[in-house]
Amino acid sequence: MNLAFLLSGIALKTHDALLVVDVQNDFMPGGALGISGGDLILPPLNRVISAFLREHLPVLYSRDWHPADHCSFQAQGGPWPPHCVRDTPGARFDDRLRLEPKPRIFSKGQHRDEEQYSAFRAEDEAGEPLSATLRRQGIRRLYIAGLATDYCVQNTTLDLRRAGYEVSVLTDACRAVNLQPDDERLALRRMGGAGAKLLASTELKP
Repeated sequence: MNLAFLLSGIALKTHDALLVVDVQNDFMPGGALGISGGDLILPPLNRVISAFLREHLPVLYSRDWHPADHCSFQAQGGPWPPHCVRDTPGARFDDRLRLEPKPRIFSKGQHRDEEQYSAFRAEDEAGEPLSATLRRQGIRRLYIAGLATDYCVQNTTLDLRRAGYEVSVLTDACRAVNLQPDDERLALRRMGGAGAKLLASTELKP
């Protein structure tokens, strides 16, 4: 495969994929659960998406897709305000995010009584979990970016590492909720400690 770019001096290969985590309106500044600086990930993230698509490598998208009475919402005793309720504007991907005409989307948090920070078992519209899709497509290494570093990015990364996948987190294309000031730093440390590589999208070279 004649690749047009290198990442950290290593050519991306056919068993690599990009996983874009939860770049949804409700997580953008001003959204129901807005993340400070969440919109700043879009330029580097779109550049990476474009690079993967140009080389015909898989780009996979996860999203929160909650029922209106989801257990994570404060009215049900959870920690969060209502967000990413399925089929609402807040649950849509940000309009500035680059999507393929038929993006491969995996939804999580779909069941009322189940919290689901990790996208590893999120399901596509046919009900196939991401974990099965990765096996079926022979993917062995994932590059991860999106929202939020200290929740869904972290939990997805840790699940992937436990399942034996190589993982690289594109840190400048992620942002954290930071309920506590150290949450992002601790999340990066946990992911790195689990064997994930922490990279910047600027290391993606044409």
